[in-house]
Amino acid sequence: MSVVFVRAEIASQPRTWREAVGLLPAVAAALPQPGERVAVVGCGTSWFMAQAYAALREASGHGETDAFSGSEYPLGRAYDRVLAISRSGTTTEVVGLLDGLADRPTTLLTGVTGSPAGARAQASVVLDFADEHSVVQTRFATTALLLLRAHLGADVEPVISDCAAALAVDVDHLLGVEQVTFLGRGWAYGLANEAALKAREAAQFWAESYPSMDYRHGPIAIAQPGRLVWSLGRAPGGLREQVVATGARFVEHHLDPLAGLVVAQRFALALALGRGLDPDVPRSLTRSVILP
Repeated sequence: MSVVFVRAEIASQPRTWREAVGLLPAVAAALPQPGERVAVVGCGTSWFMAQAYAALREASGHGETDAFSGSEYPLGRAYDRVLAISRSGTTTEVVGLLDGLADRPTTLLTGVTGSPAGARAQASVVLDFADEHSVVQTRFATTALLLLRAHLGADVEPVISDCAAALAVDVDHLLGVEQVTFLGRGWAYGLANEAALKAREAAQFWAESYPSMDYRHGPIAIAQPGRLVWSLGRAPGGLREQVVATGARFVEHHLDPLAGLVVAQRFALALALGRGLDPDVPRSLTRSVILP
């Protein structure tokens, strides 16, 4: 197999997160301001980062914040700012949406300068140091969310330390299972969605995701021996015991949920390599979805 770019991209995240913190003073004015009513849009991984950020922003008291996939934005709804997240800046749904919002404040958070989306947004924040060779997104998405968390006033130094710790967590002992379900509460639910996507994209692996509290309302029925239930962040009381009673294995790391996502990225990579797959170029996927 050729060089696996995603392995190095995952490992670089403590560095790119710290670089994002250093960039913040120069770009803060282009990001959503306290009190603004904000919509955050993206596709795939970027949509899941939008979900996490929207929950974080509202919980921190910065203002009403909604997250939409690029194709589902409600054009008739009024927002003070639309924040679009797109690694390449070429995704058809995002470019088309920004075209239709030319009369409203828009900001693009991207990894590439000079993109079609960048030409349409009123402002751009470029994280080119976090761009990736791999089709599978890892460091761009987490770096974007880390930047947004820092902009909300969060102390991200412990998060960066947890990221470094996440790179040393053993994932090999989790391999050999037939299925995994990722769970998260609040903003971590978006991360659970992303963790499951990584396993599906990189390893063609059966992975699901749910809000932690909702998991007991049906999805727990598939828990059984040979399967994992993986919580990003602290699990609700009693859930571990209920999962263990099914024979499934319960996984929880005492890390910030964003750092926990890094462990899940490494799990997906290990699954892919164990199956003889190229995680840089997943089946049926391209770096960006560009429709005719």
